[in-house]
Amino acid sequence: MIAYLLLGISIVSEVFGSTMLKLSNGFARFFPVLGVLAGYGLALYLLGITLETLPLGFVYAAWSGLGTILTALIGVLFFQEKISKQGVAGIIILVVGLALLNLTN
Repeated sequence: MIAYLLLGISIVSEVFGSTMLKLSNGFARFFPVLGVLAGYGLALYLLGITLETLPLGFVYAAWSGLGTILTALIGVLFFQEKISKQGVAGIIILVVGLALLNLTN
């Protein structure tokens, strides 16, 4: 159970790092760059810990898939980015795929 919690924190950290990457303005702004380093550093550290318990395929699919979904939502909510019907369909497919992978664990 703790591995799933650490995976969740890792995903949130990766999304934070990605958001800070957008705010860093091409690594030109100091504090967002620190957020990029902290977010990705913590995400990768926790990802490594979860791999001691959970299968690689599931962990990476969940980390990258949920990270992609959350990052897309951040873009829509905070950066006025648009998402197409195909984008919504892709998100739904990711969720279904993650659910199917989770059934095998």
